[in-house]
Amino acid sequence: MHAGINNLIRVTSGKEIVLIPISLVIFSLISALAACCEEYLAFMPLMYMVCMACGFDSIMAVCLLFCASAVGYAGGMTQAFSVGVAQTIAELPMFSGIQYRVVVWAVLVIATIAYAMWYGFKIKKNPSSAYNYEVDQKYRAEMDFGSITEVEKISGRQIAVLAIFFGAFIFVPFSVIKWEFYIDEMAGIFVIVGLLVAIVGGLKANEVADNFVEGAKDLVWAGIIIGMCYAATNIMKDGQIMDTIVNAMGIALGGTSKAVSASGMFIFQDLFNFLVPSGSGQAAITMPFMAPLADILGVTRQTSVLAFQLGDAFTNVVAPTSGEIMAALAICKVPYSKWFKFIGPLWAIWSVLAIILLVIAVAIGYA
Repeated sequence: MHAGINNLIRVTSGKEIVLIPISLVIFSLISALAACCEEYLAFMPLMYMVCMACGFDSIMAVCLLFCASAVGYAGGMTQAFSVGVAQTIAELPMFSGIQYRVVVWAVLVIATIAYAMWYGFKIKKNPSSAYNYEVDQKYRAEMDFGSITEVEKISGRQIAVLAIFFGAFIFVPFSVIKWEFYIDEMAGIFVIVGLLVAIVGGLKANEVADNFVEGAKDLVWAGIIIGMCYAATNIMKDGQIMDTIVNAMGIALGGTSKAVSASGMFIFQDLFNFLVPSGSGQAAITMPFMAPLADILGVTRQTSVLAFQLGDAFTNVVAPTSGEIMAALAICKVPYSKWFKFIGPLWAIWSVLAIILLVIAVAIGYA
């Protein structure tokens, strides 16, 4: 990954701005196909260094991984954690309606690229306009960019490793659809991929162990943050506060038009995600209620699943109860207030597009 990204920087030297669309497309596709989100925390220190070396800032580093994850989850073509669970509960064929979700992904990723490139051009022109400029300047002086800027040509062995790694993200959705693989089987695939990468990469057993420990070390702080965020969720769940909220929102949506109902479902899921950041957890709580509600309101169950996945995806990069985004901000030394200044307008753009896409889904009888 270091060699691949470093050589990408070398190839794009002088036009680093193209890293924004390339990164957003690649990482959003991985999320859309294989439901990656928490996994990006492992790449966060590297992306942080890359963005700082390229003249961007720490906020851009978080954006390229976690805004990509958000639009990937929103488009969720074959990701099992939210779409798969929601469709199963709604009694729909696994990953059905994929054609329209590809359109949803494309619309959202284009909007995200446009916003991120606007911010990238802005700070390239005037570095002090970066929202986290003062903090970044403090840590930039302490950084050693040697490993980023001094790049050797990527070797055949490294290309093979990258091919195996990215091949996993093609094989996982195929296996889910073809053989109905799920969490345990997907975990097994990544264990096998890890071993294959070690063998092809020429690592000895001690090197594998040392590298694993070194990588895990960066995630200890992230694990603490995630645990604290989920504590708030557990309190809401155990206190049965969530059940009351779900019931109240269901009553509020009654008697509205189909388009308004679909938009209301999205807004409800968006707000509910502050309480339950987990996609599969939220699906288990709300879809048993939302699927029959969709029948009553005359909205297709496929549209209710789309409203769920859009609401689930966007809030994860805004909510302070989302352990992944809080951990990413901690790794990149980004205060939450600075991140919210950046993500607020983009979140508004996503929300408007989501409502438009849901109204279209109602109009075409998305099923």
